[in-house]
Amino acid sequence: MSTAPLNPQSAAARRAAEAELRALVVQFAPAQVRLVGALRRRLKKWLPSAHEVVYEYRDCFVISFSPNQHGYEGVLTLRGSAEGVRLYFNFGKELPDPEKLLQGSGGQVRWMGVEGASTLARPAVARLIEEALARNRVPFARAGRGSVVVRVTSARERRLRRPA
Repeated sequence: MSTAPLNPQSAAARRAAEAELRALVVQFAPAQVRLVGALRRRLKKWLPSAHEVVYEYRDCFVISFSPNQHGYEGVLTLRGSAEGVRLYFNFGKELPDPEKLLQGSGGQVRWMGVEGASTLARPAVARLIEEALARNRVPFARAGRGSVVVRVTSARERRLRRPA
């Protein structure tokens, strides 16, 4: 396994990233602000050294819980939009899912809707999360605190480039 991150995020950088993330959550899913916060707290208990890599898209935002600052290597991802909140499993197709909780038919990723923070405490969901972490291909640091990084996406670039 890896060790603690060599470049820990400064308090000011974390506050700025958290503020940017809050602005995204309110914009795309105002009714789910508390839910997203509660889910992030629970997932950070499972993965204290995970980096939260945030992407903004036209109709949603995603938060990848990754062993590094590459969102595509994240094992779990939260997606929030006006339709609600989903939990994605990066290699969900490979996970045993006897209760058929996971949805999707792609080649790799599966997801489930999340109605409340207590969803993660359900035994079947906790087993899926534990199994996903056990099968993760890139190790998480044993110690330390991951960063919160908001990545620029094409949707954000278009918004920033709009003439005033």
